[in-house]
Amino acid sequence: MLTKRIIPCLDIKNGRTVKGINFVDLKDAGDPVELAAAYAREGADELVFLDISATEERRKTLAELVLKVAEKVNIPFTVGGGISSVEDVDILLQNGADKISINSSAVKNPDLINKLADKFGSQCVVVAIDAKQVNGKWKVHLVGGKVPTDIDLFEWAAEVEQRGAGEILFTSMDHDGTKDGFANEALSRLSVSLNIPIIASGGAGNIDHFADTFTTGKADAALAASVFHFKEIGIHELKSSLKAKGIPVRI
Repeated sequence: MLTKRIIPCLDIKNGRTVKGINFVDLKDAGDPVELAAAYAREGADELVFLDISATEERRKTLAELVLKVAEKVNIPFTVGGGISSVEDVDILLQNGADKISINSSAVKNPDLINKLADKFGSQCVVVAIDAKQVNGKWKVHLVGGKVPTDIDLFEWAAEVEQRGAGEILFTSMDHDGTKDGFANEALSRLSVSLNIPIIASGGAGNIDHFADTFTTGKADAALAASVFHFKEIGIHELKSSLKAKGIPVRI
């Protein structure tokens, strides 16, 4: 059985790690390179960096950050934020990223998924999907959750897989930052209907929430930010508890 992965997420704004609730009210959470190195030492399986800065220099600064992280960590890491072309991805992978994550750009230009999978391989392509419930239906949202669409989460996820994505990072905006648990019903539906790994994001508050998303939500990996950044949950402690519950993890 494949082990379940624990993935700290670092939202980057102007070169610093930040964290908010429901994508707003951002607080500084530290230097991303130092945090990345610490998480690698503590036993994180992978890392995700999402650049939420709105700067014209994003490509250059993100590439520099990737290079610094690659020099410090020995675990796979994914980079996202403002990636909209093959050239963007080429630079990031050359600088040491293992995977890239696209979100709004994939919705606006679905062929980008095909192009990236064809050039770099599906294993490099993570499609992030931010969604929330609108009148009882899960709808995709763009630009950090600020722009609603009428796109159905499950239909879009199926298309993403068909176009060649290697993984889906699903964030429930209803749960993000609330620490009330993951959106396990939606996660389970995604996991059962698709053949690619699903990363759960949004809602981690305690160790039981991680156990629940691996069992009830059938997620392949769980991503969290503030509970790790602010030392509310230790990664070694989390993995030891999951293993004791019979959930396969890499210790």
